[in-house]
Amino acid sequence: MTHRTETIRSAAPWLLSWVAQQAAFRRATGVQVAIRSGEEVVLDGAWGLADVTTGEPLRTDHLFRIASHSKTFTATAVLQLAEQGRLRLDDPIGQYVPELSGHPVATRTLRELLGHQAGVIRDGDAADFWQLDGPFPDRAALLDDVLAHGEVFGPNQHFKYSNVGYSLLGLAIEAVTGTTYADHLRTAVIEPLGLTRTGAEYDPARSTEYAAGHTSLLDAGDRRERIDHVDTRAMAAATGFYSTAREMTSYGAAHFHGDDTLLTDASKRLIQRQESVVTAYGTETGRYGVGMDLRTIGDRDLVGHSGGYPGHITRTYIDPVGQLVVSVLTNALDGPADPIAVGLIKLIDLALDPPADSTPVAHPERYTGRFANLWGISDIVELGGRLVLIRPTAAEATAGYEELTVIDEDHLRIHAGPGFGTVGEVLTLDRHDDGSIRSIRSAMTQWPIDDFRARRTEMTARR
Repeated sequence: MTHRTETIRSAAPWLLSWVAQQAAFRRATGVQVAIRSGEEVVLDGAWGLADVTTGEPLRTDHLFRIASHSKTFTATAVLQLAEQGRLRLDDPIGQYVPELSGHPVATRTLRELLGHQAGVIRDGDAADFWQLDGPFPDRAALLDDVLAHGEVFGPNQHFKYSNVGYSLLGLAIEAVTGTTYADHLRTAVIEPLGLTRTGAEYDPARSTEYAAGHTSLLDAGDRRERIDHVDTRAMAAATGFYSTAREMTSYGAAHFHGDDTLLTDASKRLIQRQESVVTAYGTETGRYGVGMDLRTIGDRDLVGHSGGYPGHITRTYIDPVGQLVVSVLTNALDGPADPIAVGLIKLIDLALDPPADSTPVAHPERYTGRFANLWGISDIVELGGRLVLIRPTAAEATAGYEELTVIDEDHLRIHAGPGFGTVGEVLTLDRHDDGSIRSIRSAMTQWPIDDFRARRTEMTARR
């Protein structure tokens, strides 16, 4: 683990520059990102704006609404109560919410609600509170809606993602503990981890600490508008939480196998075990456990969650065996949280898995940099001790990457193998007198980005 952490730590400055390039290329508003390897936060960074109306730069301590990440906190709290013998996962929700008596939803078990197998309506019959047309429902409004519209499918008939179902789990936690959902989650989950910038619901007293939410872009000529933060009320257990990327990696680490701060490994295995494979129109669209979604990227079996809140899109992936957490928080409704998080995991694994025949490069800084020409941008970067050519604006992070080997100070060999690019050829570095790189050339020439910008216009006219 120590060597792996050192490798990721060494790559972290470039990984942050990759995030910035991706965010700018995708026209994001702001991106907050953190990576934890084992016990160490190896990257904690921010790019862009916290608020487009004021121009305030985004910081690593800005608070984000992490929305459906809340479900993982709720599931953790439910499993804690089960470990304590205060409830059972196969108890019907009606046992804890008496207002549901006689209604079909009352028979749905806590386990079915946790795994979205209870057939409960997603957000209620009228859910425009998601676009700030009216408040989120309080307890009475939530239960009225469930009684009128709550059952859509029978139990275990289909995977049906349900914010209402998780809201009912929040009411069950309150019934068992005799306190509010927010108060119980603070004492049972947040405080044991020493988190100070995480909470179960919007806190008006900290209003200046939040990154503003923003609308998505409808087309190339559109502009973003700021979206106010709102209280999620009785739906906090489904979508109310706020946090930072750094604190989300601390929370994610509590779900590593062998960490018993919050849960036993037996309970973690239950949360992380596949309960549903979600297939729509013949295509798999996701997998889910008991309070966490599941995804395999390369050789990693990951758990975690995404979050969508008015103005914020977020994603955290946890490798409970490999002890890696990647959290990416964005503050616009089209924020690229998931593609950036997935890209980081693939780049980390590229750094951790060099070819067997690669040898460490002496003084890699002599070769690295970001370069551009009319066809785009390329990075020469040191990953895991060797040099790699990466396209930092590619939609798929490792698409078309090339392994490089040093021939001499001014020449690199592109890997010899099949490919559509200049495989097997020589990449030449032209240097200034001080040794810095003036340009690189493999068939076509590329320059440092500022130099290319200065010459781009003259390159567009036929000569």
